[in-house]
Amino acid sequence: MPAAAGPRGTPPGSEPEVRVRAASLADLDAVAALRMALLREYEGRIVFGRVHPDAASRAPELCARQLASPRDAFFLAESDGAAIGLLRCTESRTSPLLLPERFAYVSSVFVRPEFRRRGVLRALLARADSWCAERGLTEMRLHNVPGGVAADVWAALGFGVVEEVRTRTLHPR
Repeated sequence: MPAAAGPRGTPPGSEPEVRVRAASLADLDAVAALRMALLREYEGRIVFGRVHPDAASRAPELCARQLASPRDAFFLAESDGAAIGLLRCTESRTSPLLLPERFAYVSSVFVRPEFRRRGVLRALLARADSWCAERGLTEMRLHNVPGGVAADVWAALGFGVVEEVRTRTLHPR
């Protein structure tokens, strides 16, 4: 009996190996490109879809600052030497009146569409879990667009909805 096809119709065992590692300033171009791809995916959405006209030229400077920050970590997923996924963790402080005092804020999560449903996000998140453990962080938080596949994926990875973020457009007088 022939073996079942793997993800995306590839023969079993022929999936390229995915490696996750911490990104550095040497990865600036790949990090900026993946973040721009993420923004393009949310085109037209209320918060993340209103991309600044100069976003592509601003991204490298922003990413460079964040890559250099001791509070931030970017993790890159690679396959055959190409960057296919990204996840950013930021060590954040909460209000001095709340616990935990510190938590990991997860953002800039993106996996190239042709590599989805292959465990890439799970591998990125596992590396982020290790980063959190190294810092004694016991909670992760993230914002995501409501509904759709992304919400289902985050729920399957153990993230629960605990609050809502709302926006209101103000009109100058």
